[in-house]
Amino acid sequence: MSGGKRDHGDHSHDDHGHNHGHDHDHDHGHSHSHADAPHPPQRDHDADDMSAYEVLEEAVRSLLVEKGVLTNAEIAGQVDLMDSRSPALGAKVIAKAWADPAYKKHLLADTRAALSDVGIDIGTLADFRTVENTPKVHNVIVCTLCSCYPKLLLGIPPAWYKSLAYRSRVVIDPRSVLDEFGVRLKPAVEVRVHDATADLRYLVLPMRPKDTEGWSEEKLAAIVTRDSMVGTAVPAVPGAAAAE
Repeated sequence: MSGGKRDHGDHSHDDHGHNHGHDHDHDHGHSHSHADAPHPPQRDHDADDMSAYEVLEEAVRSLLVEKGVLTNAEIAGQVDLMDSRSPALGAKVIAKAWADPAYKKHLLADTRAALSDVGIDIGTLADFRTVENTPKVHNVIVCTLCSCYPKLLLGIPPAWYKSLAYRSRVVIDPRSVLDEFGVRLKPAVEVRVHDATADLRYLVLPMRPKDTEGWSEEKLAAIVTRDSMVGTAVPAVPGAAAAE
């Protein structure tokens, strides 16, 4: 591949357990069980017609609930958990790694354990790996098959991450793609493209900007962006040039 190395892996689409159904109490001479409350989020009444995928998702979800594999409460809980995650969570981790060399070493060696140590649960469906940017290496993340992404750490992926243009181009010509994002690397810097899968997600540990010595973790976290943890941006002190 021109311009960088690529990590390979098998892919499968993420499961999205959204529940748009609802239960009702009826008095028709027979009883219904409602021990499953609370209800998952409801579909908007003025929403467009359901797509084929939404119809399939609702049918499979309803079957799983009916068979006792999942409950509506469990599905609602996972939706709430996902909604609570945002890039701010990952930014706190990066700031701690910058400020604490021992934690940085732990994060690079065992990301799951390091996240657990600060109270972040990333579940068990996929492993997590942290890759570090250095003056000689710049890392960027993609999922060439679909949109595998560290959602439990960074929240919902941006639209561009899921686009065919990004997924296809970044593995072929990463330098040009990064340049379009405003990341202009020196020719000597190696670009490594990491292909995320359903079994393995990546987090980029960007380089700490100069002139941030003595900053608190809170202040450091404020300059860590979502894109910098994907590799399509670099953190910068306000007013400074964003380049590595």
